[in-house]
Amino acid sequence: MTIHTLKNGIRLLHIQENLPVAYCGFAVNAGTRDELENEDGLAHFLEHLLFKGTKKRKSLQIINRLEEIGGELDAYTTKEETFIYAVTPEKYVERAVELLADVMFNSTFPADEIAKERSVVEDEIQSYKDSPSELIFDDFEELVFENSALGHNILGKKKTLRKFNAKSLQNFIKRCYTTDNLLFFIQGNIDFEKVLKFAEKYFDVEKTERNFTRTAPQNYVPQSVEKSKKTFQIHCLIGNTAFSFGHKNRLAQALLNNIIGGSMLSSRLNIAVRERNGLVYSIDSSLNPYTDTGVWNIYFGCDKANFNKCNKLIYNELHKMREKPLTSAQLEKAKRQFAGQLLISAQNRENRLLAAAKSALHRNYCNTEEQTIEKLKAVSIENLYEISQEMFDIERLTVLKYI
Repeated sequence: MTIHTLKNGIRLLHIQENLPVAYCGFAVNAGTRDELENEDGLAHFLEHLLFKGTKKRKSLQIINRLEEIGGELDAYTTKEETFIYAVTPEKYVERAVELLADVMFNSTFPADEIAKERSVVEDEIQSYKDSPSELIFDDFEELVFENSALGHNILGKKKTLRKFNAKSLQNFIKRCYTTDNLLFFIQGNIDFEKVLKFAEKYFDVEKTERNFTRTAPQNYVPQSVEKSKKTFQIHCLIGNTAFSFGHKNRLAQALLNNIIGGSMLSSRLNIAVRERNGLVYSIDSSLNPYTDTGVWNIYFGCDKANFNKCNKLIYNELHKMREKPLTSAQLEKAKRQFAGQLLISAQNRENRLLAAAKSALHRNYCNTEEQTIEKLKAVSIENLYEISQEMFDIERLTVLKYI
């Protein structure tokens, strides 16, 4: 694994692996939290428009460039990053690199494409509103990160979408897509010297630097909010702020999250609420770290008649985690489970590469699964107990209910 910085500030992440396909793409340190006032949804809208025309290609030519040889082109936007990437048979990797560079550096944002894509994103917003189990997570972060752009919904709002034009998109690129915030990642049977030649050929752009810094959300205030929704179930999120992406205790917190409500059927919340009492179809907890803060929450949906019982069982488990430290045997079991999950997850090469690119983008390094598992060994009973005191503190929890 190699990380290299070009003269213009663009960084390269290269992972050599003997594969019949190649993965490559750009990770941009720009997302929803970088939007200015009245720019809600602009980062995501830009991601869509990057594929709608360049100085030498129309939209259909961009789509067909890789698909005609069996490759795929994809992208997504988060609160802090935008990813634009491709997977292609290894012998066509240069075609993918050239196309990605064209999209990244030469997009033109035709007015007719902006109008069409605005309708597409508006439909996406409507579809999202029809899924309360997804929408509630955005509404929850809006509460936790109140008065911060980090609380913005990624899709934005219809009223702001209607104001966006080519100038809006170009201004966002100029402000946020600076070369010091771009990382190109590539994985496959391609040696590093070849990657450098690709970069020299296709990434020959002027060096630019970002002239603003992000402001961390301030003064978290726990809230309890009910929203009226026409749903058969009550949907509920209970959560708290969490450690940032690079915090020294982030791995310990991830382990604690896995114990209380991770993807395992044996998580404490799943055992207490579903297995023993049959009150929900699913219940889990999740941890979402950002560069300077994070958010942790528990999600469940249940029949309205069962809500109070579910709530009592959940708070009981949180109370037990704060009152009674793990035993040595419980800690070793938790570490073994978590390590196994890391190794299994790593078998998805695409997800593994995207995670590595995110780490390299923000921290300029990325751990292998083996290195992470080695660090996991240092997590102690005392460490987890200390974190649980604030993480599961009832007085610090924000609660959002759709009823």
